[in-house]
Amino acid sequence: MSSGHRGTEAQRHRGTAALWRGLPGLLCRRAAVPLCVSLLCSGVLRAQQPPARDTALEHSQTRLAEIRRERERLETDLDQLRGRVHSLSSELTNIEEQVAISGRIVSELDIQVRATGALIERSTGDLIVAEDALAEKRAILSHRLAEIYKRGPLYTVQVMLAAESFGDLLSRYKYLYLVSRQDRELVEDVETLRDTVASRRNSLIALRGTLANRRDERRVETVRLRDLEAQREQSLRASEREQQRMQARLQQLARDEARLNDIIAALERRRRAAEAAGTAAATPARIRTSDLGQLDWPVSGDILYTFGRQAGPGGTTIRWNGIGIGAPVGTPVHVIAAGTVRVAQQLGTYGLSVLVDHGGGYYSLYGNLQSADVRLGQAVTRGQQIGRTGGANTDQGPHLHFEIRGQGGQALDPVQWLRRRQ
Repeated sequence: MSSGHRGTEAQRHRGTAALWRGLPGLLCRRAAVPLCVSLLCSGVLRAQQPPARDTALEHSQTRLAEIRRERERLETDLDQLRGRVHSLSSELTNIEEQVAISGRIVSELDIQVRATGALIERSTGDLIVAEDALAEKRAILSHRLAEIYKRGPLYTVQVMLAAESFGDLLSRYKYLYLVSRQDRELVEDVETLRDTVASRRNSLIALRGTLANRRDERRVETVRLRDLEAQREQSLRASEREQQRMQARLQQLARDEARLNDIIAALERRRRAAEAAGTAAATPARIRTSDLGQLDWPVSGDILYTFGRQAGPGGTTIRWNGIGIGAPVGTPVHVIAAGTVRVAQQLGTYGLSVLVDHGGGYYSLYGNLQSADVRLGQAVTRGQQIGRTGGANTDQGPHLHFEIRGQGGQALDPVQWLRRRQ
């Protein structure tokens, strides 16, 4: 072998020995990449976590939906109240409940505004972390791409061919495999972080939109609350006026009832005096206890109020000496038994009324008539038409006020005397 050939062989062995001696340093430099990745691990994991959820905000949204359903029910009830004759106190109670509910809605919206604001702050912080992690990952990836480009496409082949033994070859192969796997994981991390940043940005935009909507809703609800409070004050004043009117009406009703009682008492004194003096024969009773549940109804219709004490408008209490039978204006009214007309005139709150004496101390009263078809002192037979219903201007609407009075003018429950409806 020539001296030149021996020199070339010696140089090759010296280069291989140098590469072997420099391999630990190369491995250390290669290990720098996974070390950087491990240092970023905590930030990357935080950046890849799903957006923060606020359970308090979710609970508040559930409560808000329930409160709004309750308000819809109250609004429906109020519309129904305003669609018929009613007490202003009922309307006032409904409005007060709506005021309370609107206040609860404003409170829930305040909670949601604060919770959404805090969620935006946390989401903004998470977005910043994700963007920083993405920037660092991209920097590391750029550095790796630069290193791969500088070493050229034959670097892997050169490293493998420089192996001096089979064990060395396996070590080099394992090293190159680990480096390539770390590079792939780096690319995957960059793609994941890029998607995470995009998702966080979209979530942040949605949260800001939600916050703006909640603030708009709060402004609307605040205006609504002020309107309801003003409406409550108006309804309160109207309810107070209604209560005063009802008190005056009750006082007038008491006076009219006393007047009716005086009329019946005078009729009874006259009847008894005539019977005692023998100037008049005792008038046979046309209504007897055997007639309980057997008398015909003076007019057909629903019972609007019953005999006895009942709650009235404005927190008042009304004692009815009879019943109210609802019937359209102009409906014929028939007397329940034969007798003599003792009153056919206006009786204050009773309106145009007819009082029939049935003998034996029994009387029947027909009030709120539109017209009377009989005159004072006229004898009437059972079922005869004595007038037509009125009462259109009363709180109950068109109806007949009907009473039965017993001996001494005592008010009796008419329902006990009238036929039971099928």
